[in-house]
Amino acid sequence: MKFCYLFISLLILSVPVCAQNELRFDKNRKFKIVQIADIHYIADNDGCSSVLPALQRILNTETPDLVIFTGDLIYGKPAGKSISEVLQMVSDHKIPFGITFGNHDDEFGMSRQELYDLTKNIPYNLTSTTEGLTGVTNYILPVKSSVSDSSAFVIYVFDSNAYSKIENLGGYDHIHFDQIAWYRKNSLLYRKNNGGNAVPSFAFFHIPLPEYNTAASDETAILTGTRMEKACASGLNSGLFLSMKEMGDVLATFAGHDHDNDYAVNYNNIMLAYGRFSGCNTVYNNLKPLGVRVIELSEGSGSFRTWIRLNGGRIVNDIQCPDFFMKGKN
Repeated sequence: MKFCYLFISLLILSVPVCAQNELRFDKNRKFKIVQIADIHYIADNDGCSSVLPALQRILNTETPDLVIFTGDLIYGKPAGKSISEVLQMVSDHKIPFGITFGNHDDEFGMSRQELYDLTKNIPYNLTSTTEGLTGVTNYILPVKSSVSDSSAFVIYVFDSNAYSKIENLGGYDHIHFDQIAWYRKNSLLYRKNNGGNAVPSFAFFHIPLPEYNTAASDETAILTGTRMEKACASGLNSGLFLSMKEMGDVLATFAGHDHDNDYAVNYNNIMLAYGRFSGCNTVYNNLKPLGVRVIELSEGSGSFRTWIRLNGGRIVNDIQCPDFFMKGKN
């Protein structure tokens, strides 16, 4: 009997992910994303015992169409069990999800590639990899129109890597030139297939861009949310933000990494946002209670709504974009 159960489980896990899911705007032309940031989960750790149940309650309330984990899912051994328990939580809800790795995920006995290989066949996992690029979790999630099979929205997921490997330059790594070239190439392809018009897009990654500091430190900035620490960005600017401006498609970026930030700020008409710390009492976290960022897209409008849903049910920092950032401007 145990063998039968094992055989059935293996059959379920071998179902191709692409056969399970299709990202598409609903009949009301809406599409909802939940961003889960920096869980720092450790299996069988008392400091994490309440976190997955709290996130399950939030998912039950929000019922998103997609969940994206923006890195640092785990923070200790056993790495395989820890990451599997986190992802299974979303899979059990039958919600499509994707992940990108942070700077800590591969520090506990398993490499990024090994973690990816372990989890890629969990049901509803849309994470993929692009061979030949720096990092592992670089991939694209197109969201189809409610009325056709055309891509009405595009989600770019970047592996922001971990720590600088450049001689005499410490600190965090950056999104590399080959990753930026990959984004530009695909952005142009989507534009070509859309009659020459840019397809509205989001970008998700773990380590914030240097522009997060530039934007938030401007005394004239329109900012909502909490900024309790400087963005721990790379010491070098590799030019991703400039490329997004040149391509003209990215409406907003979403990062994690800095646990005491959950703000969104406008910078040259792209919203730079953090998720909300979603994790365990295994690391610093002065933003309490834990929560998630929610983003609701409206097909064809060029606008979206975003808010923070806290454990316990309360909503904070609820804004409509880009309208919120246009206040006081001509």
